[in-house]
Amino acid sequence: MKEEKTIESEQIYKGKVVQLRVDTVSSLDGGTKIREIVVHPGAAAIVASINKGEDESEEEEMLLVEQYRKAIERKTLEIPAGTLEEGESPDECARRELIEETGFQASKLDKMIELYPSPGFSSEIIHIFKASELKKVSEDEAELSIRFVRLSELLTRIRNGEIKDGKTVIGVLLYLLNIR
Repeated sequence: MKEEKTIESEQIYKGKVVQLRVDTVSSLDGGTKIREIVVHPGAAAIVASINKGEDESEEEEMLLVEQYRKAIERKTLEIPAGTLEEGESPDECARRELIEETGFQASKLDKMIELYPSPGFSSEIIHIFKASELKKVSEDEAELSIRFVRLSELLTRIRNGEIKDGKTVIGVLLYLLNIR
């Protein structure tokens, strides 16, 4: 497979989080094509589990956040996540976002995967972590509404198409693969 060579690149928008770049590239037939690229600094997402009871047989619950997403004009239920700040490592971002969005801190944080959610037009990479041994560290009102959802209910919601957020679906399914 032949790679496209960039002939010209022009930044046409620079926002707080993303930039939009238009690249002119060489095509396989000898001509040129235009590629619109969203440049994103990357993100971290956290699959956080908690067993609220003392009984080991009690089903695990996952810590999710509910928030309104303007791009799709609806509320979503998803794993906590956020954009990397300049100079911040993915695990630092994951720890910061978990506290900011939920008020919880994880004693254990393990990276599960890095993935490109939309490589056809975006440079974004999401680092998904598994967080455990959660402890409430902030009594202040969390940035978002938090929900504890039983793992079986979460899987049913994914299967039924109620949860469509890609990082949440992938993170929860990877979590299941890792604990079995």
